[in-house]
Amino acid sequence: MGETAVVAGGTGLVGRELLNLLLAGERYANVIAIGRRPTGLSDPRLEERAMEGGQPEQCLEGIPGGYDLFIATGTTIKKAGTREAFRRVDYELPLRLAEMAASQGAGALVIVSSIGASPDSRYFYLRVKGELERQLEKLSLRRLIVLRPSQLLGKRQERRPGEKWAAALAKPLSGLMVGKLARYRPIHAATVASAMLEAAKRAPEGVTVVESEQIAAIGSHGWGADE
Repeated sequence: MGETAVVAGGTGLVGRELLNLLLAGERYANVIAIGRRPTGLSDPRLEERAMEGGQPEQCLEGIPGGYDLFIATGTTIKKAGTREAFRRVDYELPLRLAEMAASQGAGALVIVSSIGASPDSRYFYLRVKGELERQLEKLSLRRLIVLRPSQLLGKRQERRPGEKWAAALAKPLSGLMVGKLARYRPIHAATVASAMLEAAKRAPEGVTVVESEQIAAIGSHGWGADE
């Protein structure tokens, strides 16, 4: 051990699974969770830093360079209330964290985006995700790994009835999703978290984009399983 992992969004669906994996493993000597709410977890290696005000990057101050930053933040337009509020959470916040991480020489940035993310998308949600990806690629990050999962499965602490119904409908159809449709199979948050950790260990330098069917393979069988 000896490395530091920083997790933004540790109270979310994927972020909590990731924190559990990090604390159960032995690679990282220190795990720092940054967010607006406490995680409720207890571990001697875990440090929690609250994001207050409009400067989330302050949570990264004082961390030795070379740490790995995992970003699993996100909301919905309905929960955020407005498109502007959604953009602050899903675009501005992760970008500011990434900019700080790049300036500090972070070893890797692993971020959860979305299937279909594109700056040219006609859908606002996917367009914002795509715009963020494009901006992250411009930063001088040593390694940037973007994961684009499909419908996420798992137990959320917050209620999202729309996602719950979508997941219930998608599960029975998963077996029929083959070939080009495989990327649309719902994927469990624990699998995404496992793929994030594996990517931080194994992904090459530069930019790596991992689509949903690749996430499923990597999260279950390790890096290179998608080849």
